[in-house]
Amino acid sequence: MKFSYRLFIMIATPALVCFAGCGKKDGAAAKPTVAPREVRVAQAEVRPVERVLHVVGTLSANEETTVAAQVAGQIENFRVDLGDRVTAGQELALIDTTSYEALARQSAANVAKAVASAENTAQNLKRVQELQKDKIASASDLDQAIASADEARAEVKSVEAADAIARLQLERSRVKAPFDGAVAERISSVGGYVTAGTPILKLVKTDPLRLRLDVPERESLIVRVGQTVRVTVEGDTNIYAGRLARVSPSIREADRMLQAEADVSSRGSLRPGLFARAQIIVSEHDEAVCVPAQSLVTFAGLEKVVIVKESTATEKVVVTGRRNADWVEIVSGIAAGETVVLNPAGLRTGQPVIVKNNMPEQSSANTAARFGTIR
Repeated sequence: MKFSYRLFIMIATPALVCFAGCGKKDGAAAKPTVAPREVRVAQAEVRPVERVLHVVGTLSANEETTVAAQVAGQIENFRVDLGDRVTAGQELALIDTTSYEALARQSAANVAKAVASAENTAQNLKRVQELQKDKIASASDLDQAIASADEARAEVKSVEAADAIARLQLERSRVKAPFDGAVAERISSVGGYVTAGTPILKLVKTDPLRLRLDVPERESLIVRVGQTVRVTVEGDTNIYAGRLARVSPSIREADRMLQAEADVSSRGSLRPGLFARAQIIVSEHDEAVCVPAQSLVTFAGLEKVVIVKESTATEKVVVTGRRNADWVEIVSGIAAGETVVLNPAGLRTGQPVIVKNNMPEQSSANTAARFGTIR
C-alpha cells in the first residue's frame, strides 16, 4: 500500500507541474487588443513652390548729399531742421537775401540806363546819317556816331550779363532742396557767416531705400535684375517688398561675393543704416511633393509623418524643405499620392486606424490657388 501511494505521487507530480507551466505559457502568449483610432487624413501632393535665396544686407539712402552754400553771406534763417521731410525745390535756408535783392535791383537799374543810352546813340546815328546824305555832316561825324552806337550796344550786353549774375546770386541765396527727402543733419547755424562751398545741411532720400546685398559666388549665376525681394528687419514684423535694380558685373576678389542692390519702399518705417534679412525670389514655379503642416511631427530631432496603408499606421522619417503656414515641402521620405495622418501625435507603427474624412479630389492648381505658393 505504501509502494502504490509513493508511485502515484511520483507519476502525478510531473503531470501537475507540466499542466501549471502550460497554463502560464498560454496566458503570457495572449496579447491585449488595441482599439482602432479615428484619424483625419490628407494626401501628399505636388505643388508649386518658390525657390528663394537667403541673403543679408544693409539699408542705405537712395540719394545722399551735403547741401552747401553757393553764395557768401550770413545765414538769415533756416526753414527746416533735423528729421524734417522736404520736397524738391523747397526752401531750406536763406543767406543774406537783403543784400542780394539790393544788388539785383541795382543791376536791373544799370540795364535800364544802358538800354536808354543805347537807344539815344541809335537815334543820334540815324540823324547823322541823314545829315551826311545832305552833305551837312562830315564823314568823321558819321564814324563817331557809329562808334558811339556800337559802344552803347556793347554796354547793354555787359550790364545784362551782370544783371543775370545778380539774379542768379539772389536765387542761390535761397537754398533749395535738390530732391525729395529728409534732413539728416543741420551743419550750420543761424547768424553764421558762410562762403561758397560751406556745408549747410545733409539731405537724404529715404523712399525708396537702397538695399545693398552680398550674394555668395556659388549663387551668383541665378541672381538677375528685376527679381522680387522680400525684406525683414529686427524688431519689425512687417515684410517689405522690393525689386533687384542693380547687379554688379563682377565678383569681388577679396571675399568672393557678388554685390547687388534692391530698391525697397520704406513705407515710412524703414531707415537708412538698418541691418536687413532678404529673400531673393529666384523662381516661383518649382514643383515639389508637399504635405499639410499639421501632418508633421518632430521627435528626438527627427521629423516624421504617419501614413495610412490598409487601415494601419506606419511612421516614416522625412526630410523637409521650404514651408509656409499650411504646407511643408518633403525633400525625401514619401512620394506624392501617399495618405498622411493629420495631427498624428501618439500614433505608432502597426496601430489600426479608421479614416473619418473623405478626401476631395483636387488638382495642384486648385490647392495652390486656395493656399498660395510655398516659400
